[in-house]
Amino acid sequence: MDVPCSRARHPGLLARAASLAAVFLVLASHVSSAQAPATARDIVDHVDRLLRGESSVGRLVMEIETANWSRHLELEVWSRGRKHALIRVLSPRSEAGTATLMVEEQVWNYLPRADRTIKIPPSLMVGSWMGSHFTNDDLVKESQLIDDYDIEIAFEGDRDGVEVWEFELIPKPEVAVVWSRLEYQVRKGDMMPTWARYYDEDGAVARSLQFSDFEVMGGRLVPSVMQILPADKPEESTVVRYESIEFDIGLSTDFFSLRNLRTAP
Repeated sequence: MDVPCSRARHPGLLARAASLAAVFLVLASHVSSAQAPATARDIVDHVDRLLRGESSVGRLVMEIETANWSRHLELEVWSRGRKHALIRVLSPRSEAGTATLMVEEQVWNYLPRADRTIKIPPSLMVGSWMGSHFTNDDLVKESQLIDDYDIEIAFEGDRDGVEVWEFELIPKPEVAVVWSRLEYQVRKGDMMPTWARYYDEDGAVARSLQFSDFEVMGGRLVPSVMQILPADKPEESTVVRYESIEFDIGLSTDFFSLRNLRTAP
């Protein structure tokens, strides 16, 4: 059965990223330094495309550290634009074949041990993805920053000898989102993001995202490492390391189906 590609927005919590597919999903530049975007919205849109492109496929490692255990996952991720992503666990063997599919604002998980496909309801979108500090909601909302937030430049200038922009993102009144506010810092020289901060409904930092290890992958400069740090558990973290990525590989929307969720493409 193929997934219907509905255009309707979900009225609930439904969070580029990650991209996980925010997060992972999450971010591929088509803007050269000679054509650098000028407005706050354009700059954030540029950053929001940095590991995505029109389509992409990548291999990455996710390392999860909690107070009681640690976990190492190897993943393969396919994406098409902002609305389609497929993430499959390659190892460890006990988790191999477990997969997540995002189409528009809908998310499904496949559990190979039980041979079950589960659609994630709105009430579970804020739950942890694979035990990490990323949520199911990150897979959806992080790819819609320019649609769901009003964006302004909060600071422009020198930080520790580096010229940067810092942006404040406030949710639009009609949009239901998890965070009361977001902040992003982007280097002016190469348009690379350096950090993001997420604020809860009380106005306190709930978590931060650090970008590092900038290198050329798939023919473009990208941050190959992303680390998420929960503010209430400073000893914990989730680190994503890209090992390889290819851009603009010609994936169609038909690739992102329940059939491919269950079987390796």
